[in-house]
Amino acid sequence: MAVNLKPVSGEHLFPVPGVELSVAAAGIKKADRNDVLVIRLDKGNTVAGVFTQNRFCAAPVQICKKHLDAGVQIRALVINTGNANAGTGEQGRSDALQVCRTLADELGCQPEQILPFSTGVILEPLPVDKIAAALPSRQGADWADAARAIMTTDTAPKAVSARLTLDGHPVTITGISKGAGMIHPNMATMLGFIATDAAVTRPVLRQLVKEVADVSFNCISVDGDTSTNDSFILISTGQSGGPLIDSPLQAAYQALKAELIQVATALAQAIVRDGEGATKFITVKVEGGRSFEECKDVAYAIARSPLVKTAFFASDPNLGRLLCAIGYAGVQDLDVDRLELYLDEVLVAVDGGRNPLYREEDGQRVMAQPEILVRVKLGRGAAEATVWTCDFSYDYVKINADYRS
Repeated sequence: MAVNLKPVSGEHLFPVPGVELSVAAAGIKKADRNDVLVIRLDKGNTVAGVFTQNRFCAAPVQICKKHLDAGVQIRALVINTGNANAGTGEQGRSDALQVCRTLADELGCQPEQILPFSTGVILEPLPVDKIAAALPSRQGADWADAARAIMTTDTAPKAVSARLTLDGHPVTITGISKGAGMIHPNMATMLGFIATDAAVTRPVLRQLVKEVADVSFNCISVDGDTSTNDSFILISTGQSGGPLIDSPLQAAYQALKAELIQVATALAQAIVRDGEGATKFITVKVEGGRSFEECKDVAYAIARSPLVKTAFFASDPNLGRLLCAIGYAGVQDLDVDRLELYLDEVLVAVDGGRNPLYREEDGQRVMAQPEILVRVKLGRGAAEATVWTCDFSYDYVKINADYRS
């Protein structure tokens, strides 16, 4: 079960002017479930994205990047679940392009104006005929339907909406994400899509999507595996009637960025809360570093350690594992005698060793909670970083052992 993940309801998700959603059942992996989503965009939009850094990136990722680099007006996104179309070589690229051609013919646009996405099993051919056959039969949907259509091992759909005002004009933001395993994004099997009716130029949107990803989707880890298909897309339809944002120096840019970060962070945290087999949601905050990157390296060393994650599952305060992870994080000149380690408010380690006042029962009390804060003070600067992760349970092994069955 997901850890304190709020249920998604279509009535609480705001439509974004300029975006039309539809879903279809192609029977890619399971019958009688919607497994194809189409996000159709009105003319006048801008789209930007960041993608996995995995060198074995999936065919649709390669096609998406090519289409975005072409600078053409994007008219639709098409997403399938049940098959990742990764590790499929030239045939996989051809299949992704065929899906683009099929949808482009229906919409009356060019294939280069379609962005394809896939998620599911790697190293299997995309059932392109099933997808092509299902596209004409798709039905109108809301954002909750869209979130459900892209699920794989997710136990719950993930969607968030927000509203703000820019220069007196109301602006809407709505996003969806999917992911529960193979989660350790490094973007320039996690997918994230956020749409807003704010007006943002393409060059500025490219900067905005990276800045948002760096402090949200690029700050989570379920199992330390960076997927072949990670993609985060930001859509600007420009239909709010508000100011055109063409510079990151504008106040409107900063206001929009702050709200987008809130939405993206909630979507990213939802992935961790729904991590495969997760029973604990863990925030790892590292303070007092010399740089954001240094703090993030330490946080990730903790967040992806199987020994740390299994200790959290067992509610076992075997906290030497945390110190071990901090020590191998790659901070070469770290003075461990200046470091402080906390579990919530409990000071565990100080002056290079165990806090003399620390009591085992205090650590166990914190580790038994469904939500836990691990705080590390490096004592060498003013930078900080936060990463979100979950524990490793027996169910994680079961889910992944049975993934293809």
